[in-house]
Amino acid sequence: MGRGRDPRNAQQHGQHPPRQAPGPYGQPTHGQPPYGRVQQPPYGQPAHGQPQWPQGGGGYGEPEYFGPGHDPYSDNPGHTQVFSVGEAPDHGHAPHPGDGYTDGAGHGAGHPAPPPAPRLHWKQLLSGIVLRPGATFWQMRDHTVWGPALVVTFLYGLFAVFGFEQAREDAINSTLSTAVPFVLITGLALVISSLLMGVVTHTLARQLGGNGLWAPTVGLSMLIMSITDTPRLILAMFLGGAATLVQVVGWITWLAAGALFTLMVGRSHELPWPKALGASSIQLIALLALIKLGTL
Repeated sequence: MGRGRDPRNAQQHGQHPPRQAPGPYGQPTHGQPPYGRVQQPPYGQPAHGQPQWPQGGGGYGEPEYFGPGHDPYSDNPGHTQVFSVGEAPDHGHAPHPGDGYTDGAGHGAGHPAPPPAPRLHWKQLLSGIVLRPGATFWQMRDHTVWGPALVVTFLYGLFAVFGFEQAREDAINSTLSTAVPFVLITGLALVISSLLMGVVTHTLARQLGGNGLWAPTVGLSMLIMSITDTPRLILAMFLGGAATLVQVVGWITWLAAGALFTLMVGRSHELPWPKALGASSIQLIALLALIKLGTL
């Protein structure tokens, strides 16, 4: 069809467009492109007899997607958007909860991001370990708890002396200048020993495939050790460590400590409970030998 020519006008006047006889095997004659195909010019060159679109853009009747102008469809729903190499749609934005994130000190890629809730206050932290341990351990898995852990463990160590028969008699019968350093040294020794046991638990958890951070794991393990043994310690200060009730309460609190250690390691390192219990086994055995059985 010629440009500007209407074939209906030609038919009304009895004129018909000339036809050419097809070539052999249904092929068109020389100089005509095959049926249904348009002969394309070489790359970068316009076809003969076809108008070229101006490059300036903005003219009447010309497509807006040619030329250096802005593509109006690039950001609309249903259309794609082009990004440069190394750039992602969320490039430069903070990670959203549920997205994979990478931390050089822990948590590998593909694991859930840290929870959006802020750090718990020390009162909420201590009560949460007893009342709602699962949610507390998950929320504090990326927050350090050095302040509460060191203070609580040191205070626990100060009173731990009075939970053993011989140590309590030595502290009471000695002079004040002798008893005070003895009590302070015991509290410092418990802080150091609980810190080392927490490091062992974290190391075993990482060896078993965990991805938690070492500081929250160690701090929470120190709090678990001190809080769970507090009921036994209070009874031992008045009844003595060899009393039957104290021994029963000691075994119950030891089992509770094992459950909390397993839950904490499972939340902090995203491990199933058998591996989390295995990572806490050495610390549980050390607590049983040093404190529960009175060999400290």
